[in-house]
Amino acid sequence: MIPIADEIRSRRVPWVTWLLLLANVVVFFYQTSMGDAAMLAFVMRWGAVPVRVIHPVAYPWSLLTLFTSIFLHGGWLHLFSNMLYLWIFGDNVEDVLGHGGFLLFYVMAGVLAGLAQVLSMPWATVPAIGASGAIAGVLAVYLVFFPTAPVRVLVPGLMFMHVTRLPAALVLLMWFLLQLFNGFLSLGVQTMATGGVAWFAHIGGFVVGLIVGAIARARHRRRTVWDWDRYRRSGW
Repeated sequence: MIPIADEIRSRRVPWVTWLLLLANVVVFFYQTSMGDAAMLAFVMRWGAVPVRVIHPVAYPWSLLTLFTSIFLHGGWLHLFSNMLYLWIFGDNVEDVLGHGGFLLFYVMAGVLAGLAQVLSMPWATVPAIGASGAIAGVLAVYLVFFPTAPVRVLVPGLMFMHVTRLPAALVLLMWFLLQLFNGFLSLGVQTMATGGVAWFAHIGGFVVGLIVGAIARARHRRRTVWDWDRYRRSGW
């Protein structure tokens, strides 16, 4: 089940979302412009290597990699899947958090997601990279604000994929349960051995998003359910 679009129009131009999309693509093209050896060295230098992050005295730059790793990706599919989710859900989250608030939240969620991955396997020597932890936070905020919003998804069939509409709560909670299941299966196994997926970054980012979303939603408590239905229908 792959999300391809939602049906909520943004009230404002989501230029922070667009800039984040552009930054990720530009960094990825820069990575791929290097030779294999240089790219590996680049990823090892700027990816979040858990065993280094937990020893910041020995590796003074290691805490910075919790930020820089957010903009690195391991391949075209990794980049495309992350950017697809950011494209679908980022604009509406930017709408409710505001431009500056969204940028601050995105970075915070990404850093804390990376830290969650580090703490889940502090001995690991494989760098954790990718925007998925930050984007997991975006998904959680979307879930808090728009649980009943229709999301168009691709569903595999016997012969062909088909498109259907499902509520955001179902799509996003199924995604999160999958992260939990795989995350606990991966405990004790280094990231490379689990197919390159930093499951606890996803889990950590999503939890951060739920907390921030709940706080932001409380600040909007004067908006009724009817208000949000009107928002979804009209783009108000």
